[in-house]
Amino acid sequence: MKNVHFYERGAISGAAVTAILLGIFMALFAGLSLWLFLLYNEQKTDVDGKVALAVSEAKKKQADDDEARFAEREKEPRREFVGPDDYGRVTFMYPKTWSTYVDSVSGNTGDFEAYLNPGVVPAVSSNQPFALRILIQDTDYDKTLSKYDSLVRSGKLKSSSVTVDGQPGTRLDGEFTKDIRGSVALFKVRDKTLSVFTDITTSDIKSEYDKIIKTVKFNT
Repeated sequence: MKNVHFYERGAISGAAVTAILLGIFMALFAGLSLWLFLLYNEQKTDVDGKVALAVSEAKKKQADDDEARFAEREKEPRREFVGPDDYGRVTFMYPKTWSTYVDSVSGNTGDFEAYLNPGVVPAVSSNQPFALRILIQDTDYDKTLSKYDSLVRSGKLKSSSVTVDGQPGTRLDGEFTKDIRGSVALFKVRDKTLSVFTDITTSDIKSEYDKIIKTVKFNT
């Protein structure tokens, strides 16, 4: 009988150990399951956030593209600017959403000045930037160009050749004054000099300036 009780006690101890191990395993399994669920939920939230951000960015880009296309359509058809006959009747095409202001020809200098800007043309002043300035001076081309020599030598302006409507000219890009950065294209028009300026360096205005320069025509 003593041996029987001994084996019974051993059997009970083995079952208890098994139950404990099973409980530990289940606890570990439950912990692992919870950890995997939390990890999945975190990753899903991260993925959902990235998807939402990507969708938002795509919608914004589409809206920006649509707005840009609308702005371009609004500029068409373009208008023609026509200079006075006495100054070579220079013409070019510009966006219809731009306004123009033509200054009266100065009796002292004989210069013709015109200003163009998107929306409203601001008051004219020496440090006021404009999308486009037209200046036809009753001075020699080489003499007018020489006024920029010091700025070219100092590196503030970059000089390059340009040809429009078969007429050779010079283009200068860079810093003209501490307040004005932009570009100017100069051409000889009879005994006068045409200067086409832009005082604004934003990409949209620069793009329009480049388009306008290509449409310049001379009736010399």
